[in-house]
Amino acid sequence: MRPIVGSHGRDIRNMVDEQEKPTAVTSDTVRRLVNETGVTTAQARELVAFLGPHSWTSLLREARILKPKGPKAV
Repeated sequence: MRPIVGSHGRDIRNMVDEQEKPTAVTSDTVRRLVNETGVTTAQARELVAFLGPHSWTSLLREARILKPKGPKAV
């Protein structure tokens, strides 16, 4: 079977498979983000989906915005 090659020269079938299944990196990043910032797992997953699992400083910044420290001002 011939590979289906995109304009970038890679077999695009493998790329689709990679995108469909969550990676261990993503799960580890979500878990670490929850533990270090206190956001919910759903919030952490959404941030990782938007920013990617390798943008740690951006993930921390956004998670801290979602979960501010200290008592809420009225």
